[in-house]
Amino acid sequence: MACKSLINRKIIKYFNRFLLLLLIIFINFSCDNKNTFDENMLYGKWRSGTEYYRYDHGYRGVTWDEGDDFYEDEAQIFEWSLNGDELTHIHIMEIGGGRIPRVYTVTELSSTTLKYYGYNKNYVFRKEF
Repeated sequence: MACKSLINRKIIKYFNRFLLLLLIIFINFSCDNKNTFDENMLYGKWRSGTEYYRYDHGYRGVTWDEGDDFYEDEAQIFEWSLNGDELTHIHIMEIGGGRIPRVYTVTELSSTTLKYYGYNKNYVFRKEF
């Protein structure tokens, strides 16, 4: 009788561990809080102070900073992508054609506001109409 009780306890012990493992797996997959944003909201011209980004169709865009005395006709070309909440800019250098990737995490994207975080800085842009 004692042997049967010991076997039942071991079965219950392993069953409880199995349930705990299932619970951990479930929590791990259900807590994926990655936001998804509509890239169609990104198209257009965005401004933050004197800095501008224009997101065009075809995943290309331009950026310039009027504070540095650069204007839209002198803008730097970049390629962009938006996957979930990950916004990637690949800046294309005029001289040499070098490509510099920059990856940000979008926290808000609406018809008027673009907010993202990256490189220890928060960025806030307003859409220009």
